[in-house]
Amino acid sequence: MALDKYKSKRDFKKTNEPAGARALAGRPSRSSKKHSTNQLIFVVQKHNASHLHYDFRLEIDGVLKSWAVPKGVSRRISDKRLAIMTEDHPLEYAFFEGKIPEGEYGAGTVKIWDKGTYKSEKSMKSALRSGQIEIVLHGKKLKDRYALIRTKMGADSKNWLMIKMKQ
Repeated sequence: MALDKYKSKRDFKKTNEPAGARALAGRPSRSSKKHSTNQLIFVVQKHNASHLHYDFRLEIDGVLKSWAVPKGVSRRISDKRLAIMTEDHPLEYAFFEGKIPEGEYGAGTVKIWDKGTYKSEKSMKSALRSGQIEIVLHGKKLKDRYALIRTKMGADSKNWLMIKMKQ
């Protein structure tokens, strides 16, 4: 299942992170329709763990696809930021803020830095598979076009570049 890796890293008796009931309940996929009029969500969370970084998450196929962005999402055109793909997170994580206890995976403070909706002209599933995602974010801080481009092809490649594009 999509959240097995997420769940295996956490002890939900110790952390107040969401366990993922909504994703497991089989929320219908809204991200596979071309030119969808449905609103897909994104969130950027400031995560002060062993190293301060930002987690960028996109709703795709009933879960949040996630990337750790060490320097944060840039608001300057053509800036390239390393974005390291991590495990899928449940949709409820888009609303999570709090402290992950010491000794737990990702221990530290999580705060929502920005959130909103996004649109894509292409199927998100095929864009993810191809390693080239182009989206328009509609958040409080981020209201721009971005691209996520996988640096190497192949299932094992976790490194992507996140680039702010011209409108």
